[in-house]
Amino acid sequence: MLLTREQLQDRLLALHRASLELVKDVSLETLLERIATTACEQAGARYAALGVLDDEGKLKQFISVGMSEAQIKKMPHPPVGKGLIGELMNTEIPLRISVLSNHPRSIGFPAHHPKMVSFLGVPIRAGDIQLGQIYLTEKIDALEFTADDEMIIQMLATYAATALQNARLYEQMKERDLALTRRNVDMGLLNGIASTLTSSLELDEILNKTLGLVMNYMKVEAGEIFLLEEDKTTLRMVLHRGQAAEAFWTANVFQVGEGYPGIVAKNRKPMIGRHLASDTNFLRDKVVQAGFQQIACIPLLSGENLMGVMSVATRATDPFDERSIQLLTAVGTWAGLAIENARLHSNARRLAVLEERDRIGMDLHDGIIQSIYGVGLVLEGAKLTLDEDPKSSKDQIRHSIDGLNQAIRDIRAYILDLRPRQIGNEGLLIGIKHLIAEYRAHTFSEVNFTGTEADLKDLPHTQSLALFHICQEALANAAKHAKAKNVQIVIWTTHDRALMEIKDDGKGFDLDTMQASLGHGLSNMQTRAHAVGGDIDISAASGEGTTILVWVPRAIRHQLSH
Repeated sequence: MLLTREQLQDRLLALHRASLELVKDVSLETLLERIATTACEQAGARYAALGVLDDEGKLKQFISVGMSEAQIKKMPHPPVGKGLIGELMNTEIPLRISVLSNHPRSIGFPAHHPKMVSFLGVPIRAGDIQLGQIYLTEKIDALEFTADDEMIIQMLATYAATALQNARLYEQMKERDLALTRRNVDMGLLNGIASTLTSSLELDEILNKTLGLVMNYMKVEAGEIFLLEEDKTTLRMVLHRGQAAEAFWTANVFQVGEGYPGIVAKNRKPMIGRHLASDTNFLRDKVVQAGFQQIACIPLLSGENLMGVMSVATRATDPFDERSIQLLTAVGTWAGLAIENARLHSNARRLAVLEERDRIGMDLHDGIIQSIYGVGLVLEGAKLTLDEDPKSSKDQIRHSIDGLNQAIRDIRAYILDLRPRQIGNEGLLIGIKHLIAEYRAHTFSEVNFTGTEADLKDLPHTQSLALFHICQEALANAAKHAKAKNVQIVIWTTHDRALMEIKDDGKGFDLDTMQASLGHGLSNMQTRAHAVGGDIDISAASGEGTTILVWVPRAIRHQLSH
């Protein structure tokens, strides 16, 4: 039955009003139901449905109107795009049928489906792209749908296409906004960890702050860090944060390949446990008994080197998402690098302490100990002359007291600033002359010295100090070990070097035997020469005395500082 002009105008006006409401709605779920409801109202249908296609043209959503929830639940499955539904998915024109079962593409209805006879289907298109379809069945006041119904639903489909596009754009904007929000959260975590790792070289602070930030980001109840020990096979827990600490600490050591920490350490890849109670790889019953359901473990790597394993555990059942695991993996790499840097810094500090101890020992040996040894020689001489020449013995004892007082002052200086008595501001030659004077007074031996101030006027202080201490050690060895009667000291310079030769006529020693185990004094000489970029040669033979030849550069070699 054709509509009158007035009836058609009324329906078009109602359609226009309904369509305006459709365009306002940007929520996809409610929009689909509203389109189907509007189609029912405009065409006078008992049942309506709306199918929405995905980007590949397959049926993605199917919304029905007119059937009760109980009827829908009785259906074995929702439509999948066969029969007349599939027919309409692949056409550009409407499909109007008076009796559904007479159409060649009709495949009938599943069990418990309401009876449907008349049918009107209209594709929803935007240009050349089909977005979905409107399905109407069971015309209420007639045996079949009319041409006017078809025209009205076609117009509705045009409005629906615009509304669907708007809704999709809105959904995409929400997804992008959510992705941007997540990205900002991720960047906040990475920025916080980066600030932590770059602001500290203290291992405990790095571990605590990193684990705290990760737990806050993941919203978990517990976290822990295992570090790989020096044997490269043992993982030991060094930190736990959060709940049920006693449960986690009951199993705090794993071997590589054992349990979750060990497997992650062996494979160098993240490992996720989502059902800990039934997971045979999870070896910590106390943690399961404490209610924890899931765990995520990541390796802490610095390049190819494994530093340890970090784990976070939760009682929640919502699975960890892939984005969080990827972010944790990046954090693990950063944290591993920071752990290695902290360890290297700690080792460097320990090495600096050891080097400082060696330096102090070397300075004590070359300075204060030699002075005390000289006092001992004077006292031995005083003992021998005590009966024959009391006045001379008294002078020697008084000289020894002065020497001991000087040694006390040197020790006090060490206590205050860890520096021994140096050559002072008088220069290398004056310092060596003082050494010679002390040597003569202590040993009654002869020393011949050759050298001029002009040769050494431009020699840096570090080089002068090295030559001074080497000369001091050589004279001490000549008196203490060689029992020399004569010593010759010669200092001269070339274009780029300052050289010093010290030769004595003492007992000497077997050079091959001494090379196997250098004495502390000879080792100190080598260390001092090499420290300023120079070198030393020691030649000796039993019964033939000792010759020491040392050279240092006349300028400081900065490239040696590394």
